[in-house]
Amino acid sequence: MYIDLSSARIFFDVVGSLLDAEGESLSERPTLLMLHGGPGYDHQTLRPHFDRFADVAQVVYFDHRGCGRSGGESDTWTLDQWADDVAEFCTRLGIKEPVVFGQSFGGMVAMRTATRHPDLASALILSSTAAHFELDATLEMALTLGGRDAATAARALFTNPSLDTYRTYAQVCLPLYTQNTPARGAAFRARAIERPEVTVHFFREEMMDMDLRPDLSEITCPTLVLAGALDPVTPVVCSQDIANSIGDNAELVAFDACGHGVHRDDPDGSERVMREFMQSVERA
Repeated sequence: MYIDLSSARIFFDVVGSLLDAEGESLSERPTLLMLHGGPGYDHQTLRPHFDRFADVAQVVYFDHRGCGRSGGESDTWTLDQWADDVAEFCTRLGIKEPVVFGQSFGGMVAMRTATRHPDLASALILSSTAAHFELDATLEMALTLGGRDAATAARALFTNPSLDTYRTYAQVCLPLYTQNTPARGAAFRARAIERPEVTVHFFREEMMDMDLRPDLSEITCPTLVLAGALDPVTPVVCSQDIANSIGDNAELVAFDACGHGVHRDDPDGSERVMREFMQSVERA
């Protein structure tokens, strides 16, 4: 499905109903709004894993502007615009107080959305993401997990983002992102629409100088921060920084044997943590 926002046509998909028809009366279930990583990939990187939450929530996926099936000119590929898209998307569709899940780049958008639109989300789930890119820690993890070739490829991309350095990084480093092959969804990258020019644009124009930490103390909604101890691109120190910057509203859960996207390496464990968190938010 598509919706026309102010300056871009956005693709979205929905799994599960908002209204629960069990019992003698209808009850409204929460909306779990899924913000995919990249940028440059689409929402398929999150499917089918998070479809399982359709038993307790309406799960809404969408492609960020410039990504996947969504439009948007390159001069609008900015973190502020991506965050404003989330707010406008929710307003246009009447989505109220969603639980906003952000994976990697999607977590950066989620944090920016929460500070620019503080009344939007009822809760945040920030998975394998960063408020500030930690180059030295990233290079150290790349060296540990993939050796000198991985560290060299990572340094080349993050100090000189280009289509060429990204191509090498994708070949050498992307396989290091996960430690286990998921039983379902193993082909998510092959299935996804990839636009590496969006990735390179964001890395070059914003990500390397980005620092969201000073504003994170303004986030007042409950926040779950998920981290993998073997994450080669947003090492666990990034998640610790996020939780510390948000303060008492944030809970950090780190998974020892997981990489980038704990739902891929420990689907059952991460699902359990997410369900417990969402239940606690609903009870509150």
